[in-house]
Amino acid sequence: MNCLMTAWHEHEAELRGWLRHRMGNAVDAEDLLQDVFIKAMRQGERFCAIVDARAWLFEVARNALADRLRLKRTTVELPEDLSAETEEAAAVDSLAACLPRVLSELSPEDREAITLCDLQGLRQEEYARRKGLSLPGAKSRVQRARKRLRERLTQACQVRLDADGQVSDFVPRPPIA
Repeated sequence: MNCLMTAWHEHEAELRGWLRHRMGNAVDAEDLLQDVFIKAMRQGERFCAIVDARAWLFEVARNALADRLRLKRTTVELPEDLSAETEEAAAVDSLAACLPRVLSELSPEDREAITLCDLQGLRQEEYARRKGLSLPGAKSRVQRARKRLRERLTQACQVRLDADGQVSDFVPRPPIA
């Protein structure tokens, strides 16, 4: 432990100056300097085996400084009278209410492709194998089914898109009873 105290006395002032320069705050620099000392003390007898104590102390100080700066967050105080806005569900999320009815209006082939690949997550390779299709054929079938579903949703639910092409409004259609 004597080697730690010797190294610390030799490099403490230089470390303090380096930390103050980089942090711009003497109090924070002192806190970080104490953190470096504690990490050195935790090394115990292993500290005496360190070839270049100065380099080790500065590396620990640099890492501690980086950690401190990474954790430092700038906050802005909000006024007390600021009301929290409630977020409405995005129109595209609510559009799922139209899906069962429109899906039931598709051809059995299209409905099966959409249900298996898009709703149940079946990989298109597996879909192709099950249906006895080539992979390009299966992909084409799924793409055509998706196109017809999109067209049917747009028409039947009166979907309106905004300037960015995002769903902005629609008329819900309940499932057929």
